[in-house]
Amino acid sequence: MKRVWKHAPARFHIGFITVAFLVLISFGVTAFYNGPDISLYNSFKKNLPASFDHFLGTTALGQDTFWMLLFSLRNSILIGLIVATFGTVVGVLYGLIAGFVGGALDRVMMTVADTFIVIPSLPILILMTALMGGSMSIVPLALVLALFAWAYPSRHVRAMCLSMRERDFIHTARFSGESMIQIIVTEILPYLLTWSLSNFMNAVLVAIGQESSLAVLGLSSSKLPTLGNMIQWARNRNAILAKQWLWVGSPIVTTMLLFITLFMLISGYNDYIAKKRGI
Repeated sequence: MKRVWKHAPARFHIGFITVAFLVLISFGVTAFYNGPDISLYNSFKKNLPASFDHFLGTTALGQDTFWMLLFSLRNSILIGLIVATFGTVVGVLYGLIAGFVGGALDRVMMTVADTFIVIPSLPILILMTALMGGSMSIVPLALVLALFAWAYPSRHVRAMCLSMRERDFIHTARFSGESMIQIIVTEILPYLLTWSLSNFMNAVLVAIGQESSLAVLGLSSSKLPTLGNMIQWARNRNAILAKQWLWVGSPIVTTMLLFITLFMLISGYNDYIAKKRGI
């Protein structure tokens, strides 16, 4: 990490610091919250302006906008982390097995993966979330989004594994009696960790974007505070017409900041890897 920080471009540093700050305030500050349930209506007076008691005022539903924003940010990041972890782990292992084994099993596994790639994910996600009636918690919602998060990375990993399995050190490992799992875990997987980390960060970005899209369409969980749901609730209550800019603007600005800094973090890290490899 020290080497990456020293040689990575400036946008990596900016992205890392900003993302770390957002994660810290969303998970750290909310851990000390001891007020009423933020999802309850009429916990405070409605439409209060920003003040020392309510840093971003209150909503038309009688909720504290500041705390609603922090909990929404925390849940959105948590959804992104769950989806990225599932998609990266499953995709990498799936692609490794398919690429290393080859033959008929490889063709069958890649047919399944290609099916998930070519199917448009948004209509399926809309259908699944609509069938669940908007009552999902964080984990079920994240698993629904993760359904399409593993196929694309498995394709990349499989291609890299096909080239690596013919190298001399893999043949040496086979002749020394190592099993397929041992070769995959100890010989091939270490070469894919850098790519996997980059894919993980990108998957977090995509997952947060997908959840926000579903929420703005009114198809995310109706009770789960997320950045997308916060925008949707403000839109439903005509926050723009009522000029409640802090209510509708804070989740939009936070979402933009999160997306931009995540992109800076990913692109900066990829530039560091490219520079390290002499590309």
